[in-house]
Amino acid sequence: MAENYDVVVGIPSYNEVDTIGYVTKMAAEGLYDYFGDRRCIIVNCDNRSPDGTNEAFLGAPIPETIEKKYLPTPAGVKGKGNNFRNLFQFCQKSGAKITIVVDADLRSITPRWIKYLGKPIEAGHDLVTPLYSRHQFDGTITNHLCYPLVFSLTGVDIRQPIGGEFAFSPKLCSYWLEEDWNDKVLQYGIDVFMSLSALFGNFRICQTGLGNKVHNASAPKLGTMFEEVVYTLFSLLIAHRSQWVSIWLEKGDTTSWQTGVREVELCGLQRMNEAQKLTIDILDLKRKCRKEYETYQDLVKRYLSPYGYERIQDMYEMDYFDVDIMLWSQIVYNFLFIFDGATEAVKMDIVNALKPLYFARSITFDYQTCRYSIDYAEEEVRKQAMAFMSQKPYLLGLYLEEKKNAIFS
Repeated sequence: MAENYDVVVGIPSYNEVDTIGYVTKMAAEGLYDYFGDRRCIIVNCDNRSPDGTNEAFLGAPIPETIEKKYLPTPAGVKGKGNNFRNLFQFCQKSGAKITIVVDADLRSITPRWIKYLGKPIEAGHDLVTPLYSRHQFDGTITNHLCYPLVFSLTGVDIRQPIGGEFAFSPKLCSYWLEEDWNDKVLQYGIDVFMSLSALFGNFRICQTGLGNKVHNASAPKLGTMFEEVVYTLFSLLIAHRSQWVSIWLEKGDTTSWQTGVREVELCGLQRMNEAQKLTIDILDLKRKCRKEYETYQDLVKRYLSPYGYERIQDMYEMDYFDVDIMLWSQIVYNFLFIFDGATEAVKMDIVNALKPLYFARSITFDYQTCRYSIDYAEEEVRKQAMAFMSQKPYLLGLYLEEKKNAIFS
């Protein structure tokens, strides 16, 4: 019979031997300071890291009242989503009332993060998402895809919908386990799966201020991570299309579309401290961008409008990237529309065609903001989300045109 715990801190990992000991120590101190009257445990959900992550976790010095558990996936099974499913099942069996998750590569975590993440669950929220000060070169998939699409199509302003630090209630944990998990969700698609499931499931959500996030940041990522995140993002938006399209289509009137966005409650820190300093190699990014474009140019031409394709082609020929906010929002919406109802093979083609365009948008944004403050860059990210909101009639017009064609065909 499983033992019961009141508060669980989960640390998903793969090859994080250098930092997981520190993260574990800070998490334990936070549990001791702010949940010391509860039964608490820290669970390392790991993909059997070969670098000694297990030993570093179990060897981290923590108060005797805090327990630890190493929870590996089966041999040969990888994926962040598999780690989370293990964690969710553990929390459900142990009757956890509060579950807090922190990344294993954090360098800025303090014991107070456990308080800021856990206390809102105690107060009745189902999901607590993080609010950080982050450098504009960090979190590019969030900045240019996840945040603007969540902002515009769900109508809820959650700045970090795929942030690595969050907390959740037992009710939401059970809900996630009951949802369908495909192979993308079992990998990097898990983060956006969790946030969108909570949003469309009408769970109570808040944000909590944590300060700055210092971690092993990276440049724009492609490969399987991009594919899994974007495929899951598009799939869930389409699966819940009725919640953001049907009423508008039934009325057939663009003036009936609501343009307001709901801000969620902010807990934790109300003001953020200075963000992590980062630099990027623009020339290297441009080389990688060109390589992706050469690989997927035929797909880009197939799925972009003739005007959009000519603009992108000119950019690559001139080696000057200018994917402005309005062009980017129309590209993303057009791809989302085509994704709806496509075969699995076409869906992956659409995601791959988006790769070089996402890279070009990231480079455009980096050029635009590299000489300015992080606060200015954050304002530009917000403007981009608002541009996606303003362009919703373009997306909805695609559906309306499809509906008219079906009637008259």
